[in-house]
Amino acid sequence: MKSNTKTGKVVGIGLFTAIIVVLQLLGAFIKFGPFSITLVLAPIVIGAAIYGIGAGAFLGLIFGVTVLISGDAAAFLAINPVGTVVVVLLKGILAGLAAGAIYSLIQKKSKLAGVIAAGVVCPIVNTGIFLAGCYIFFRDWLVAVFGTTGFATVVAGLVTVNFAIELGTNLVLSSVIVRIIEIGKKQLKQKTSK
Repeated sequence: MKSNTKTGKVVGIGLFTAIIVVLQLLGAFIKFGPFSITLVLAPIVIGAAIYGIGAGAFLGLIFGVTVLISGDAAAFLAINPVGTVVVVLLKGILAGLAAGAIYSLIQKKSKLAGVIAAGVVCPIVNTGIFLAGCYIFFRDWLVAVFGTTGFATVVAGLVTVNFAIELGTNLVLSSVIVRIIEIGKKQLKQKTSK
């Protein structure tokens, strides 16, 4: 890889990093119950598609770190700090990895199908890890607060709405995301050929 290409990749990932931080900080103000609506999965999908699986994992990590720094996970941090950090970082990293991997596998046949699949997988992984983390690290606390039935209802209801918004955002933006990816890859290719 030429120096120009490496610099372009660093700059591109830096740009997506900034977008993720800003969107996460803005998204912290959009709440559905105790949960914030996540707006950063689309930039993670785009970054993973343009720059690869490693970039997807890095951008997911940035998402997780921003969630922790913004205070968005404060209620969980007060109950189990280690569990919160593990869940928040893991869900971001794995969502970015999964988006990059699925895009990489499918885009050769169809970029649109690759983006749609990555756009679906990213919130599934993000939400799935969150739910698993709630069960493993916070179940007793959530049951104590909401009761057994309330725990299931609250978590399922709130998570379902958040997931639907994340998924809908990614699917609505799919064709735009494909165009951004094509522009990004074309610019990388032009820099490589210079």
